[in-house]
Amino acid sequence: MEGWDPNTKSTLTQIPLLTTKAGPRDGAAWMQRLKEEYKALIAYTQMNKSKDNDWFRISAANPEGTRWTGKCWYVHNLLKYEFDLQFDIPVTYPSTAPELELPQLDGKTQKMYRGGKICLTVHFKPLWAKNCPRFGIAHALCLGLAPWLAAEVPILVDSGMIKHKDDATSSSET
Repeated sequence: MEGWDPNTKSTLTQIPLLTTKAGPRDGAAWMQRLKEEYKALIAYTQMNKSKDNDWFRISAANPEGTRWTGKCWYVHNLLKYEFDLQFDIPVTYPSTAPELELPQLDGKTQKMYRGGKICLTVHFKPLWAKNCPRFGIAHALCLGLAPWLAAEVPILVDSGMIKHKDDATSSSET
């Protein structure tokens, strides 16, 4: 964590670390891991709300907890930009981080792979590998998606690649 800004370091230290090294193929151990994932996500969400920094909603889309969907948003120039968020838990999880997808932004930035998967290889993947199995979904959102949104959304807005929903509505009415 050396070289990190104090806010990121503070946030990260408040997200509970996970202890169960289990993936979707591991039966009861996966259910235990899933409980830990939910606890970490709840703690992260509550912390964000208490700091007036609420920026995502996700939930498991299936009972096995292998598919997740939700919304994430980023405020730029006092306008809220909201995106669908989805990802699957890899079969090799937690050794392999989930690939976070923002399908609406597919093809709009070079820092994205086909299907709207955000690029996390250079900075995030080594960090994930070093902290496996202690990191989970909440950590991927905190250290992967949050900085990606902060870096990419302003560029996408300023370049005209994405428009605020109110701008898109008013331009289609004229």
